[in-house]
Amino acid sequence: MAGKTSDNAFSVPQFTAKDYSSFFLAGALCCTVTHGAMTPIDVVKTRIQIDPAFKHATFLSGTRQVIANEGPRALLTGFGPTAVGYLVQGGAKFAGYEFWKKKCVELAGDQETAVKYRTAIYLGSASIAEFFADILLTPLEATRIRLVSERNYATGLVTGFTRLAREGGIRELYAGFLPILCKQIPYAIGQFTVNEFCHEMAFRSMSEETRRNLSPTNKFGIALGSGIVAGFAAAVLSQPADTLLSQINKGHGPTGSMPHRLAVLAREAGFRGLFAGLGPRMIMTAGLVSGQFLLYGVIKEDWVLLQDWKYTKRTALLLVLRINP
Repeated sequence: MAGKTSDNAFSVPQFTAKDYSSFFLAGALCCTVTHGAMTPIDVVKTRIQIDPAFKHATFLSGTRQVIANEGPRALLTGFGPTAVGYLVQGGAKFAGYEFWKKKCVELAGDQETAVKYRTAIYLGSASIAEFFADILLTPLEATRIRLVSERNYATGLVTGFTRLAREGGIRELYAGFLPILCKQIPYAIGQFTVNEFCHEMAFRSMSEETRRNLSPTNKFGIALGSGIVAGFAAAVLSQPADTLLSQINKGHGPTGSMPHRLAVLAREAGFRGLFAGLGPRMIMTAGLVSGQFLLYGVIKEDWVLLQDWKYTKRTALLLVLRINP
């Protein structure tokens, strides 16, 4: 494949197993690092959602309350399942998004169609990738929420996961699968689609000469700003299901089918209750998403530059959608 592709050429890269391994590695590392770093915020957010003692707490007052009652170490509760869960989920999600976006572009058949339906390509690719990634995430997320919500449940990831599997089996480990899908698929849609369009808007506002001569600082600013906006969108879109997921994993709600339980819990929570903890979660998610895209780009490019990927495969796929790198 030529190092540079003309805007009129419909050229789709052919990724190898090594390419996808680099995507998986980059996604795994960027997600586990960022989610692990956000554990204290997630602890406070989860308490606000499900603990009556935190019902009227803000993020700052909730943090002080956790430290006062349980000590600073309590802010790291659930770090193990968070780090491991998002290691596998992040790798599967980012590699899956690259895979399905490429497949969707190929299915479009020509550049004009791919550009016309690029929103559907982003939405579909993000949704499919997230579905499979959540199969890996769900048991570990259930363990994390149980550790955070029940202070004496277990001492860590292994003991918590073992106890949950022993007492509830597969059914309990995957009790939150549907709400996780309801949470993570809108999250992924906001994360990837909004990020793509923020980059597109930024690049389209520049001349071709300006785009080609962007400084590292300007590229960093575009990536950071796009990630922050995408993070806000992801947080808002996924907040109601995030609240319901915490309730499900705590054992709240009636018996019956999962859709019935979710409907009852949603009615009981009301609009305000479903968006409890949105403020700290928006802060957390903006940091997560922007940090993930920044780290993902750095790790992936450093890893695959050895395979001369930067100026061939990446450029070709972005030019198909008329989004300049």
